Formats: sequence, structure tokens, C-alpha cells
Amino acid sequence: MRILVLAAVLLSACAAVDTPPPPQERTAEAVTAELFAAVRDRPPLLQAYLRRMPKGADLHSHLSGAVYAENYLSWAAEAGLCWEQRTLTIVAAPCAATTGRPPVAGASAALRNAMIDALSMRNFTAGETAASGHDQFFATFGRFGPAGDRRLGDMLAEAATRAADNAVLHVELMLTLGDGGERRRADAAVAGGAWDGDFARLQAAMATGMADHVRAASAILDAGEARMRAVLRCGAADARPGCAVSVRYVAQVLRLAPVHRVFAQTQLAFAAARADPRVVGLNYVGPEDDAVALRDYRLHMRILRHFRTQDPTVAIALHAGELAPGLVPPEELRFHVREAVEVAGARRIGHGVDVMHEDDAIGLLETMARRGVLVEINLTSNDVILGVRGRDHPFPVYRRFGVPVALSTDDEGVARSEMTAEYLRAVRDFALGYADLKALARASVAHSFLPGPDLGEGRDCAGAPAAAEPPPPCATFLAGSERARMQRRLEAAFAAFEDSVRRDVERHPFLLARP
Repeated sequence: MRILVLAAVLLSACAAVDTPPPPQERTAEAVTAELFAAVRDRPPLLQAYLRRMPKGADLHSHLSGAVYAENYLSWAAEAGLCWEQRTLTIVAAPCAATTGRPPVAGASAALRNAMIDALSMRNFTAGETAASGHDQFFATFGRFGPAGDRRLGDMLAEAATRAADNAVLHVELMLTLGDGGERRRADAAVAGGAWDGDFARLQAAMATGMADHVRAASAILDAGEARMRAVLRCGAADARPGCAVSVRYVAQVLRLAPVHRVFAQTQLAFAAARADPRVVGLNYVGPEDDAVALRDYRLHMRILRHFRTQDPTVAIALHAGELAPGLVPPEELRFHVREAVEVAGARRIGHGVDVMHEDDAIGLLETMARRGVLVEINLTSNDVILGVRGRDHPFPVYRRFGVPVALSTDDEGVARSEMTAEYLRAVRDFALGYADLKALARASVAHSFLPGPDLGEGRDCAGAPAAAEPPPPCATFLAGSERARMQRRLEAAFAAFEDSVRRDVERHPFLLARP
């Protein structure tokens, strides 16, 4: 009898230990973490909560690739453009169905669906066509044609709207600056014999008129942002949520161009970043496995070092390591990330998929962790372009070595993705918990190119609730740091989200029940 009584007491004690206190007696963060653990294997519920969860910043997004095909087709129809059926490309008028160039406007449902598939990864299955996922992905950019011409503001509005829909607070969009004037000046300089590999001489030859190119680039951004605000009705009573998204620009340089043009675009990017606070850095873009990109890779890194030596305040992010075995010869996998970090001085690396093929990969990871070089992780595009996913992806390796990482969308329109989908994939593939997701979001803002010190450096802000008015000393610190203000905004968004989750759980306790 005593044994039975003792057993009952022990069972009762264990039940008391295993049963968590009611939601109202636990922190909102603890309840949220428990909810995420409970719904991890229930995708519909996980999807709903991930969409609401604050995600910080999207640091790797190509503006032209962020636009969904449906919008390109709408703009093409408005402009009277045609669909070139032979090349699967939007082209200028005249249109004639009889010559294989039907107008985009009025296209049949079947033709419209074929257009969307050609302009994106929708319905693409590797092996069913002659194209690979890699080839289909990069081919889409040449197929948009003139549909995006003079649509910068509409493109910005779409990117900001989708960011807001996914609880993203800040975006850094890659786009080409200017109207091409600096490239024409570079061509003229080479024609005059200025290009001989002497960086200083070429820079001097192109310096005259560079201020005009910068002003032209800023004017284009001015017009685009004005249109964006009009589309989103910013400042009106019915302003769209996208108005609250912070938007900055990363000047992209096409690495496939002749080297003198790469030099000229780099020079413009540095000059624009110094003159226009909306331009927060630069990046080299284009398929890394392209023959020109491979041939000139080391030269490009030296060009960047040349300009960075003159002005180390301009931030550099670089596509590096967007490669996989078989795509290029093995020797091309052994140095791209390292050169981007150690020669070009990149503060962020885009993709970094082949890092473990680098010479002394462990030493490189240690260097990146020590320097705080963040890797912009693009899970969906790494899957569809390179076929690298799940256990084959180095994402967990970066985290294990203490290299900062953040999720990003890359080209959400082309990939038919969004930031919530990237978080969903990360949870599914790597069994992340709520604390892991918060760390990713926090890293994205901490490693943004927004100016100013980190929030952690503001000692007067320590312990000050993010949702409340900051005390005067903290307010003074925040006034001098856009980065810290965005970090504080993220913390306030987390607090509001976690409070809403706790209320959901209090109303519906079954949400915490495991399937």
C-alpha cells in the first residue's frame, strides 16, 4: 500500500513538473517559442504565424527579379508591347500574331500562362525541357524586355508592399544606377587609349563629369520614389502598409560587361554612395559561372580594393560562391569567397554556397566570424539554380562557426517566393526554433548598411522597453544612428507580435497541443 501511495505522489509531482504554467503566467516570448515548437510540423499554422513574425531586413533582393511576371505583363499590355514567341521575350511594337509576335494585351489564357512560366520559375521542372533550373532562372531577366522601362516607381511599390505583407521592416534593393552615361564615357576613354590596366589613370580619365552622372542617378531615384509614394498613397489617410517599409539601394555592377565598363560602374557606385544617403553600398551581379565573370573575377576584386582603399566607408556586398560542383571546374570553387572577403573587403557575402570547397575552408570561416562578415542566405534560389538544398546547404555550417547569417529573397518574383517562404523553408530543412528565427531577423538589421552604431553600443538604451518612449539619453543616441533606430523598431515589433501570440494561445489552448 505504501508503495502505491508513493508512486501516486511521484506521478503527481512529475505531472506538475511537465505541465507548464498557464500562458498568462509565462513571458510572451516563452509562449511564442512553445507555440512554434508545437506547430513546427503543422505547415498551415506555421505559415500563418511565420507571416506575422517580424523578419527584420531583406538584404539581398534584385529589384527587377523581385517583380512578379503578372505585373510585367500588365505593364506590357498598357504600353502596347508584344510577345516574341520564338525567344519568349517581351518586345516593342509592332505586334502581329501572324508573325509570331502577338500583343500582350488580350492574350488568351493559355498564352498568358505560357508567358508567366517563361518569365519565372513557375511550373519549371528540371529535366522536362532542354533548360536547367540555372539557365531558366537567369534567362528570365532578358525576357522582361521593355516592360519595366520607366516603371521604377511601380517596381519599388511592389517590393515595399510585399515586404510589408511579410513583416519585413527594411529592404536594400539592388538596381543599376544612372542612365548609362558613365559607360559611354568609359568606352570613349578606352577608345582614346586610356585603358591599360592602370587603375589610377583610368579613374582620372573618367572623373570628369562623374558628378553629373551621380546627379542623374539621384534624379532617377527621386522620380521613382515619388511614383512609389503616389502608388502607395503615402501620407494619405488610407496609406498602404508599404509606406512604413524602409527602402535603401545597393548599386549593382554587371560583372559580365567589358572590364572598363565594370570599372566605370564601380566608380559611379562609390561616388553615388558618398553623395546620396539612399545608396548604401554596391554589389557585382550576373551569373558567377559565366565565362567573362570567371575570367575577370580576380581582376574585379582588385578593382574593388582600389576604390575601397580610397574610401573604406563605402559598404561592399558581393555575390560570391553561388557555385556548385559540376557547374564549373573544381579549381573555380576554391577562392571566390576568400577573395571577396580578403581582397575586395566585402562586409556581406551573397550565397556563399561553395564555401566548404574553398582552400582552407575552416580558416576562411574563422576569418568571416572574426570580422563579422554576414552571409545572405537564399535558400529557394540556391535550390532552383544550383540544386543545393537541405543537408547539402552550408547554412548550418556557417551558424556552427559563428558566421552571422540572415535569410533573404534574392529574386522573389522570378522564384515565386517571398520572405515568409524562406523562413518556412529554413524551419523545415534545419529544424530551427523561435530563438533561431529571432536571431536571423536581428542579424539582418544589425548587418544592414544603414549608418550609425549598433543598438548594443547605446548603453543608455539598455533595459529601456522598445515599445515605450526612450529616456532622453537613449533618444539622443538613437537620433544619431539609423541602424539603432531600426533595431529598436524590430524589438518593438517582436514585443507586439509575442503579445498577440500569447492572446491567441489564451483563447485557443489547443494550439499548444502536439499532433
